[in-house]
Amino acid sequence: MLVAWFNSRRILEQGRRRFPRAIWRAAWIAAILFGGLLWTLQDTRVDADSHTPREIFVVELDGAITLVTERFISRALKEAEDDGAELVVIRIDTPGGALEATRDIVADLLASEVPVVSYVAPDGARAASAGTFITVAAGLAAMAPTTNIGAAAVITGAGEDLPETLGKKVTEDTAALIRSVAELRGRNSDALEATVREALAYTASEAVELGVVDLIAVDLADLLDQIDGRAIPTASGSRVVSTSDVTIRELDQSFVERFLGFLADPNVAFLLLSLGGLGLIVEIWSPGFGIAGALGLGFLILAYASLGSLPFSWAGVALIALAAALIAAEMHAPGGSAFGVAGVIALILGGLFLFNSAGGSDIYGPSVKVNLWVLGGVASTAAAMAGWLALELRRSRSAQPYVSLTSGEALIGQTVLVTQALNPSGEVFVAGEHWQASATGGQVVDSGAQVVIRSVDGLRLGVEPVDEPD
Repeated sequence: MLVAWFNSRRILEQGRRRFPRAIWRAAWIAAILFGGLLWTLQDTRVDADSHTPREIFVVELDGAITLVTERFISRALKEAEDDGAELVVIRIDTPGGALEATRDIVADLLASEVPVVSYVAPDGARAASAGTFITVAAGLAAMAPTTNIGAAAVITGAGEDLPETLGKKVTEDTAALIRSVAELRGRNSDALEATVREALAYTASEAVELGVVDLIAVDLADLLDQIDGRAIPTASGSRVVSTSDVTIRELDQSFVERFLGFLADPNVAFLLLSLGGLGLIVEIWSPGFGIAGALGLGFLILAYASLGSLPFSWAGVALIALAAALIAAEMHAPGGSAFGVAGVIALILGGLFLFNSAGGSDIYGPSVKVNLWVLGGVASTAAAMAGWLALELRRSRSAQPYVSLTSGEALIGQTVLVTQALNPSGEVFVAGEHWQASATGGQVVDSGAQVVIRSVDGLRLGVEPVDEPD
């Protein structure tokens, strides 16, 4: 074995002396080839990147401005920055919206590292109320020929003027906001402040003449031609944009954003609250598999998400909850329909007050309230449902319960156990069920005693003690 070990060592030593140069030569060749391959791949990648088409993001902002809108704009700007977009164009057509959401969007635009152009389009569009702030906050503002901007006076969610003191405070606050944005973007602060204090509005040509916006563009292609090579301010300084040989990328709202946008409607919020209360009422009135209760809770959760995007009033929510409780009370204690009538009245008041009080000063532009036709339809349906269920409950309580003659005859003569003392009425246990029973002659029978069934009257048994008193 020792000889074999020495032989193997000798063979290894001979091989090491014979092939070292060849091995090193092969290693160097492999390294050179591998390095050349890496360099080739890297060069190919860089060359490919240099020919990657530049993108211009086009974002649609239409309809009322809500917190969902802010979420969409914020995501679009972040995605444009991550993808290295050349430019973001926000196409605007809005009657206004929530002040809180507007402030957040303005902050996003001012903090954007990507050049942003606001474009009030198409013809006939408007950038009213909150839309004015968003338009002028962009690095460059443009309008289609037959559009308008302004009318940014602060009003309530119902479209009414604010109380004098509150109105002055909110007006001063929003006027200061639009002045600061105008000064930062080099726009006419006096003309823009007048849109807040005096509710002035301007046509596209007037806006350009006054220095409210920068230019008029017939369409998106005309807009891109006009701004090609122009410096647009960003959060990190001005940046010259090139709009030739670019790819237009339309950025749409995600499914979640569209769903939240659907929920951000006062009529939807009211319907969800009403359906949620209805589901709980049905579950309480007729407990079973819990489907109605689960649906009710689901509707209430969606209603909470809906109200989170709207300037709602807790007073309205409380009135709707009271309406559900009163209607449930009417069904469990039917009488002169007083609970049902009060419940319907509370429901109507809840719909009227749901968006009119608290938080109303956070809106300027579109009216935020429940449509009267929707309110009337829900109230009528609730009244009809409460009346029908109360009527059915009365009928079920007044109806004579049916017990077959065969079953009744089979019960007579059986000895059963008293589970609830008979004084003279109580309860007995018969064939695995609890029955109402009355002792004959008005006798008192203690719980645990045995009695004999002597008669059957509907679901009530007539019984007497097993041991008759002397």
